[in-house]
Amino acid sequence: MNIPERDGDGYLADMNSWTPEIARAMADVDEFELDEVKWRQIVKAREYYEEFNVVPPIRKFAKYVEMDQKAIFELWLTGPMKPITKYGGLPKPTGCV
Repeated sequence: MNIPERDGDGYLADMNSWTPEIARAMADVDEFELDEVKWRQIVKAREYYEEFNVVPPIRKFAKYVEMDQKAIFELWLTGPMKPITKYGGLPKPTGCV
């Protein structure tokens, strides 16, 4: 699969080129495992973005997906909003992530 152009941080240069297949191909190239729980969070982040036109801060996202913030951090083993937005084809999060 051809992955569209990405920036230096691995985000899609054009978020309109995102598809689930591209997201999975990006994760494969990055050697990053996307299990079903992570995938559901990516989908929910896209829903949030479509509804509010902004990337959610982690506190709001945790409430949105009805999960404990700490559990989300443990799942992603890093600041969760960066990989969620990257593989979700969304803009880079701003502020404290």
